[in-house]
Amino acid sequence: MDPFATALSSADQLAELYEPATERAWGKDIGMLDEAAARLIAASPLVVVASQDAEGRADATPRGGPPGFVAVLDEHHLAIPDATGNRRLDTLTNVIATGHVGLLFLIPGRDQTLRVNGRACVSAAPEVLEAAGAVGKPPRTVIVVRADEVYAHCPKAFIRSHLWDPATWPSPDDVPTAAEIMLAHLRDPTRTLVEEQEFLDEALRTRLA
Repeated sequence: MDPFATALSSADQLAELYEPATERAWGKDIGMLDEAAARLIAASPLVVVASQDAEGRADATPRGGPPGFVAVLDEHHLAIPDATGNRRLDTLTNVIATGHVGLLFLIPGRDQTLRVNGRACVSAAPEVLEAAGAVGKPPRTVIVVRADEVYAHCPKAFIRSHLWDPATWPSPDDVPTAAEIMLAHLRDPTRTLVEEQEFLDEALRTRLA
């Protein structure tokens, strides 16, 4: 079966399956970074950045740091400092190509999240780098986002998933380790699991900052 062969093709078809959203659901978008939104961002050590390239291929990547590592520049702009990564530059390239991102801020132990969507750019201007701060080494670039849509996301997904409840977490023995995943995905028959684990340990020890 090809699931795409029976895919919905219009918003009208969707409307036949769902009731309309309430005025409350639409009205919660404040379109700016008010004091409450700024406090949530200041408490968040992790933001998921969604972007797409010029052909529409989507990408979502986590960005982490100490709480407040994402800087609120003013009531309309925030800045995400770049940090040491794999240097594929997927998100930065996507932002340059399309100029838009979607953000989801997570706060440990809190079911409510904050969504920020808007125009975006990549900046290497010294004054912007300084305003954005750093995660480890000083950033080479910063993603600046104009907050066109800002709203708190309902907690249902977190409640259903029991994300913050350790009693529901899977046993480590039931989930492949990072080394096992990388070894399988690299498809290098000459590499061993021990070598891959040593490589990852060294990377975290020396290249995390």
